[in-house]
Amino acid sequence: MAKKGDWVMIHNIVLKPEERSANLPEDTKKVPLEMWVKGYLQSDAKLGDTVTVITRTGRTAVGELVDEAPHYEHSFGSLVPEVLKIGDTVRKILFGGEAK
Repeated sequence: MAKKGDWVMIHNIVLKPEERSANLPEDTKKVPLEMWVKGYLQSDAKLGDTVTVITRTGRTAVGELVDEAPHYEHSFGSLVPEVLKIGDTVRKILFGGEAK
């Protein structure tokens, strides 16, 4: 159960496929236009409820509660050993010594 004031993520279908512009590429026209918004929950709710949030910029948005305390899950990929060597080389050039 999420509480009023919690940081959450909502989801909403903005346009159904049949409501989208005819000028879009075929693969894009076949799917809905969706939005995901993070904000502060305005009332207690559970996942799946339709809720209102206030975003960090003060905008109000309504949608289905899909996540509590959302966080970024992206990465910059696997370790690239060459990048470590570049860092060591730059330190030697700039500071005249090894990395500590």
